[in-house]
Amino acid sequence: MPARVPTEADFAHLASSPAVKIALTWPKPAELTTSFLIVFHGLGDHEIPYAGFAEGVNLPGVLSIAVQGTTPLPLALLGDPDAQPGRNFHWGDDIKIDDATGEIDPDPGYEKAETIVRDRLIKETLIDKLGWSLGDIMFFGFGQGGSLALGLASKLRVGPPLEEEQEGKAPGDAAFKGMLSLGGPLPRSMVPTVSARGKAKTKVLALQFELDEIEELKAEFENVEVAHWRRKGVSMPREKEEMVPIMKFFADCLNDGMTGVGGPSV
Repeated sequence: MPARVPTEADFAHLASSPAVKIALTWPKPAELTTSFLIVFHGLGDHEIPYAGFAEGVNLPGVLSIAVQGTTPLPLALLGDPDAQPGRNFHWGDDIKIDDATGEIDPDPGYEKAETIVRDRLIKETLIDKLGWSLGDIMFFGFGQGGSLALGLASKLRVGPPLEEEQEGKAPGDAAFKGMLSLGGPLPRSMVPTVSARGKAKTKVLALQFELDEIEELKAEFENVEVAHWRRKGVSMPREKEEMVPIMKFFADCLNDGMTGVGGPSV
């Protein structure tokens, strides 16, 4: 099935249960769509600010899909008396608090989010309905959203396959176009338990990762780039210099084996 440029109507079915709430940022003109960027927010946030981030990045020919977390985060956990309902979500199957530290468990399990995003958005919509491939899809994830993104790429190794196998490619070679995680480590719950598993093939940029997180990522992924800002900590980029590794990574992904209906270089 040849890929076709989507319209707003192609995503309308995602509003039905199990719902996937999204915010779309179209390239200009929309007819030049050649790739997709799926954007996952961090713990306690929502999709709208990240749709704004995607609009600011303005990758040529890229339709950005910012996704809302699958479960509301209880306002009591935010510690913000001004927090408003409907704007704070997370991706985990549960919320687990470490009794010793009081911190939220960084790996709460992602089965619900994985199933909804993988089956409804990626397979049902982008691949089966619109004819695009895994190699047309990039990800940007912040914090917990970055962990979910890495987990999705990690689990491509063991199937079930999301698209028809291509001639000359083994099932374990399935890969997305690129994966950028800002401060969200690979969750162990999304690492296949098959002992003879090969490394995941998706190209990854690990931004603001700790050393042990980088080592764990490189143990599971074949192609890992690492970048750090001058300042410490994990937050969304605050200045132009911090956008440089992000823009370079996505430019490299877009210029590396464009598989869609044809489009511009970056």
